[in-house]
Amino acid sequence: MDNEYVILVTEDNKPIGTMPKLEVHNSDTPLHRAFSCYVFNQKGKFLLTQRAKSKKVFPGIWTNSCCGHPGPGESTEDAIKRRLQFELGLVPETIKMVLPDFRYRAEMDGIVENEICPVYFTVISSEPKPNTEEVENYRWIDWNVFTKELQKSPKVYSYWCQKQVEQLGKLTEFHKSYLI
Repeated sequence: MDNEYVILVTEDNKPIGTMPKLEVHNSDTPLHRAFSCYVFNQKGKFLLTQRAKSKKVFPGIWTNSCCGHPGPGESTEDAIKRRLQFELGLVPETIKMVLPDFRYRAEMDGIVENEICPVYFTVISSEPKPNTEEVENYRWIDWNVFTKELQKSPKVYSYWCQKQVEQLGKLTEFHKSYLI
């Protein structure tokens, strides 16, 4: 996966080029396409993951289940399937976009994330088999317990996850569809 490319975009999400993923993330990261994915199991539990401590970008931070970048010519749904398989050994049963217009910029240790990053939910029926180069740790958690933990200890969680959960809390459809 070291030769992955990301799609660089304008403020209105028009593609303007590509760049290797490992080169794009630096102190002056250009705006690019990404996605965030929240995985739920059949019991309605959310899969919380900790990014591997060896990762260049936001190492060791707890966050949503999976993040990534669609490559040139790849749909976001196909990128989600690819990253879920690579990072967690999972195959989604469903994929649903829940925040189509999410965008953020965040910095940690001199590395900037600058992404147009729609948010998706997936449902799976198997246990994760984490790739240790991507995922340090994981746990299944009740969504309401997770949101309380997030509010108590925000520095433990990624900036984008905090902002996404804030926006997700405003969606009535989310509560009906995913909180069992």
